[in-house]
Amino acid sequence: MTDPAPDNVIELPRSDGLPRRRGRDAAVEPPVEGDRAALDVARRIVALAEDKKAADIVLLDLTGLTTLADYFVVASGGSERQLDAIVDGVVSGMRDEKIHAYGREGTAASHWILVDFGSVIVHVFTPPERDYYQLERHWAEAKTILRVQ
Repeated sequence: MTDPAPDNVIELPRSDGLPRRRGRDAAVEPPVEGDRAALDVARRIVALAEDKKAADIVLLDLTGLTTLADYFVVASGGSERQLDAIVDGVVSGMRDEKIHAYGREGTAASHWILVDFGSVIVHVFTPPERDYYQLERHWAEAKTILRVQ
């Protein structure tokens, strides 16, 4: 048997660096970042969180440390209501820019919400939960790009 003729299509790698799957049964990635660089997306998320009065926002650069994501945005909210407002503001603002989240985990009632934008993951905590999970300490090798107090 001979190999099928190669497609004359040049495919760019996925945002996570893995090869794209071919065929009609291949999973389709949602349009998360489009042509925007992951750092631009992360900085926009920081601005949106800041607009909703998130406290102690930290942008961590995880490139080279994990394949999980390129950047973490970690922020705090003072109440369950504020956690929802911060996350809803980020998701809505990014959606307006045609950038959609892969998923969302946690609830305001759990005092921790994660939103996955592919190469950028957003963590929003109440202060006690943030102190408990200590993401900044866990990812101490990550470079801090910016901190908004």
